[in-house]
Amino acid sequence: MSGTDMARLHTIVEGRVQGVGFRAFVQSGATGLGLTGWVRNRWDGSVEVVAEGDMEMLEKLLVSIRRGPRSSYVSKADPQWESASGEFTSFRIRMTA
Repeated sequence: MSGTDMARLHTIVEGRVQGVGFRAFVQSGATGLGLTGWVRNRWDGSVEVVAEGDMEMLEKLLVSIRRGPRSSYVSKADPQWESASGEFTSFRIRMTA
């Protein structure tokens, strides 16, 4: 992954985001936008997302994350923007950490 428009989005999503299909929702959205990275539940009840790809697509994913699936409620999802590393080949759901 290279190019000037490539970036990495890292965010911790807080609210009612576990047990509501949030990880699958993020994975589906990210894959549909051509992004790579991962999503996982955290022991504190939040969800962590790391996604890489085109900046415009990452911004679309962030809008989707802040909306969440129908049964969720997102109270916080502050983005941290970083340089893309190109280390991912797909978008996966990781184990809880």
